[in-house]
Amino acid sequence: MKLISVNVGLPREVTWKGKPIRTGIFKEPVNSRVMVRELNLDGDRQADLTVHGGVDKAVYVYPFEHYDYWRDELPDTELTPGIFGENFTVTGLREEELNIGDRFKIGSVELMVTQPRLPCYKLVVCQPKNAK
Repeated sequence: MKLISVNVGLPREVTWKGKPIRTGIFKEPVNSRVMVRELNLDGDRQADLTVHGGVDKAVYVYPFEHYDYWRDELPDTELTPGIFGENFTVTGLREEELNIGDRFKIGSVELMVTQPRLPCYKLVVCQPKNAK
């Protein structure tokens, strides 16, 4: 497994279908070390704590290998690390190779797989053409 990017962001409000919604999906790469805490990374927050964040969902990891699929699906979208709301963009760590309870180290932190991440409707809402 190789860490490609560490991504953080704070919740912001966007308008979708004429209504304001808060989302923490907007993540941007950082160029320095980031402290991983019990509930999130420094500089990162989730907007809807009923479905995101918490001790079992403090860090969202997404395989860079999936970006090729999304480039075909979203040819007009620039796919920079963190665009899917992930905190860690990695290679060599795919879902079908992981099990609940697996542990891995990134830097000095040891993380444990606690559950799969379910897609969020805000992936559609927050595409550049939809978020206004």
